[in-house]
Amino acid sequence: NFSLPAVTYIALLPCRWVGILVLYAVHKERFNCPGGPSLHMYLLILLFLLAAIICALSALVYVSMQGTISNPGPRKSLLKLLYVRLSLCLAEFIWAIVGAIWVSDSSVHCEKTVVNVVIGTVVASWVIIIFTIIGVVIVFDPLGGKKTFYFTDSVNRNLESSQSGQLLYNVKSTATRVWEKRIRLLCCCIVQDDDHRVAFTSIAELFRNYFSDTDLVPSDIAAGLTLLHQEQDKMENCPKEPEEVLCHSPSSPVTDDLDIELENAAHYMLFAAAAYGWPYYIYTNPFTALCKLNSDCCRNRPTDSDITGSDRHNLHFGSILNITGLQYRDFIHISFHNKIYEIPFFVALDHKKEAIVVAVRGTLSFEDILTDLSADCEDLTLEDVLENGFVHKGITQAANYIYRKLMNDGILNQAFTVAPEYKLVIVGHSLGGGTASILAIMLRNSFPTLRCYAFSPPGGLLSKSLADYTKHFIVSVIVGKDLVARLSMPNMEDLKRRIVRIVANCNRPKYQILLRGCWYEVFGGDPDNFPTELDGRNQDALTQPLLAEESLMVRRSPSYNTLEDESRLNSPPQYPHLYLPGKIIHIVEESSSKRLCSSDIKYTARWSNETAFSSILISPKMITDHMPDVVLKALNSLSQEHGSCIPC
Repeated sequence: NFSLPAVTYIALLPCRWVGILVLYAVHKERFNCPGGPSLHMYLLILLFLLAAIICALSALVYVSMQGTISNPGPRKSLLKLLYVRLSLCLAEFIWAIVGAIWVSDSSVHCEKTVVNVVIGTVVASWVIIIFTIIGVVIVFDPLGGKKTFYFTDSVNRNLESSQSGQLLYNVKSTATRVWEKRIRLLCCCIVQDDDHRVAFTSIAELFRNYFSDTDLVPSDIAAGLTLLHQEQDKMENCPKEPEEVLCHSPSSPVTDDLDIELENAAHYMLFAAAAYGWPYYIYTNPFTALCKLNSDCCRNRPTDSDITGSDRHNLHFGSILNITGLQYRDFIHISFHNKIYEIPFFVALDHKKEAIVVAVRGTLSFEDILTDLSADCEDLTLEDVLENGFVHKGITQAANYIYRKLMNDGILNQAFTVAPEYKLVIVGHSLGGGTASILAIMLRNSFPTLRCYAFSPPGGLLSKSLADYTKHFIVSVIVGKDLVARLSMPNMEDLKRRIVRIVANCNRPKYQILLRGCWYEVFGGDPDNFPTELDGRNQDALTQPLLAEESLMVRRSPSYNTLEDESRLNSPPQYPHLYLPGKIIHIVEESSSKRLCSSDIKYTARWSNETAFSSILISPKMITDHMPDVVLKALNSLSQEHGSCIPC
């Protein structure tokens, strides 16, 4: 793993060395002044010190590139080189202090240009040192070998003894604190209250549990992802078994139902996208959005009682108006208030579909990310629903917040007073889609005819009983290989197992895997057929981890247990299986133009089920397929295609 940061550092360090050398050569005759010999010595020794650092880093890169990920034997001299590099770091730090003292000495009376040159080199040294310290603080694991020792031996130890149990507890507590400090550092710009502190601890425990049983570094994960992508592409080119989808002929009633739902989804996706406000509007209209919003900012807006939260210059509300095409009078309530577990939403009258629409915003802030990551399970208690089940904790709390606003503040009563004959429709994208789904479950008893359209909702949302219950009133729309729709803790455990297996048993050095993977991702071509220790093993043997895999596992992961079952759905319930809500429409890209500048893409849609999303697919589009503009484009394409076929 040391080769990647070292290569980056080496790419910049020679430029610095050459720059200092040029400055030294230009000004070396100007050090004949009071204090000049000290400055001359500082630059000269700094040049030798940087040259030594470049040599040490080059050696680190060379040694790091030897062997494979699971075969560290050829890299046994790496530790000595790291000690050499550490000693050079200390020398650089000490010399930076000396340089700062000398250049600030009042007895130095050299030309201003010479002094400024030395000051520049001292400042550059301190900037590099500070950033290096920050990087070490962020990525350094204070557990080190303790984690490996205690977790590896925990199965064989008698953990009932107070000493062993206390040691294991201390290791886990330390790991939780490490992750909590990292999360706090990342969220240092937001105001933190009790809800944030509880969320930080919950998320830290989640990360601790997930990463505690592996010895993988970021570059190992990157190598694993690129290998999995190529392996996945090879599998897609092989003959497949019939997928578990609802197949239908073009003239079946199921097709008619699908076409109707696609047309409705295309219409309501506008509301889900509009909930993002001005960031989405400017992103999708980069050349005209600011002009249109500027003309709207001075227009009259609803009374303050209709809007909560901050909306400076009317940008959010102006964007919502432009995206939806509604009028001011069509909005019942708009909330831009945003905290952890409290996300923005609006309630509007949709006269075209005769519906009262509740649109919930997706992830757009650090607070929303914390809500997403609060992925513990909790019970959802509902009256008159026989089979209650587990739900995503953070999203459920967000749904509870909106439910209280809608019901306790009389927002829905006000809406139905204005339009009593309208139906209730709840929509949202991403986090908003998950929140809308749980909110629909909560409102189902009060509004039996309500409908919910969840666009790209998180995969780990509802237990099986609740997912089946929602098939009567929720429709989920997923595009392509969307990552978020496949995110759940069992799926993440499965991805970790696959990464460990394919990385640990690849017989190529990591740098070759990464270089070939970058070429494949950028320029395409045929997937590389890297030889592995898995080749030639029978299926029964594949159910046990190989020796190389065990070297990367600190302890036996729950993800290995999934290999021993006939189905992944029967894996041990450390992480309960949660699923997508409602009936699922899966939109896939059928074909696209080969021209570089063309965006001519054809989509197909079909009914699918939750088991089709029980594994994370690696693809360059796994992120872009989740974006709201891509979802809206796919739905509009399908809706227009269906509309053009009606006259036929």
